[in-house]
Amino acid sequence: MNFAGHRQWTAAFSTETLCARILERHRDTVRVQKPHVAVANLARIIEATLKLSNKQGFHATSLRDLAQASGLSMGGLYSYFDNKTTLLSMILGEVTTTVNEVLGAAADEIRKDPPDHLKWLIETHIRLTEAMQPWFVFAYMEAKSFPAHERRMAVDSEAATEEIFAAVLRQGVANGTFAIADIELTASLIKPLLQDWYVKRAKYRKRGTTIEQYIEAVSAFVEAAVQPRRH
Repeated sequence: MNFAGHRQWTAAFSTETLCARILERHRDTVRVQKPHVAVANLARIIEATLKLSNKQGFHATSLRDLAQASGLSMGGLYSYFDNKTTLLSMILGEVTTTVNEVLGAAADEIRKDPPDHLKWLIETHIRLTEAMQPWFVFAYMEAKSFPAHERRMAVDSEAATEEIFAAVLRQGVANGTFAIADIELTASLIKPLLQDWYVKRAKYRKRGTTIEQYIEAVSAFVEAAVQPRRH
């Protein structure tokens, strides 16, 4: 998966595009038959959910709050989900599925070279979270208050992302391009560097750090950490 610039990423992961995917997976839950209507209203619901959660927390957000913010009636909301937990699963499921699909889409020529693959994963992850920032912030900030099943979804999703990085690190160690004492620990240490871009956006905005600068800095930092030491 390759996008030339910000507009391509934004279009590919717009709320409407993501909600169309959600509709496909939750056709048995959504009772609205016309896809274009269902997608448009799902987008309104999820955008309102993400905004309210960022302001007051998902747990404190009532369906009445959500109805008012989305412009739909309470009955209208129930045409898309039966309770807040189902809505939560829709959002988390889309984040998890999208991450796995996007990070797993490297071209064969990139996969053959661990340093290139690692750099590609770093850039792709950061650009994906830039395009879906409210979704990722929601999943990160609200995880502690999720019900048990959804909390497990979030934990498993993070572990799956770390394993994608760990697999590339193992390949690099196997062919001698990386020298790493603890592959799993190294993969887990890369993850917070990726998360910092979307969780602490205000810090980087204040510093004037661009996404290109951040990608380059993280890539250089990780590359230096995994390369064999020269004597």
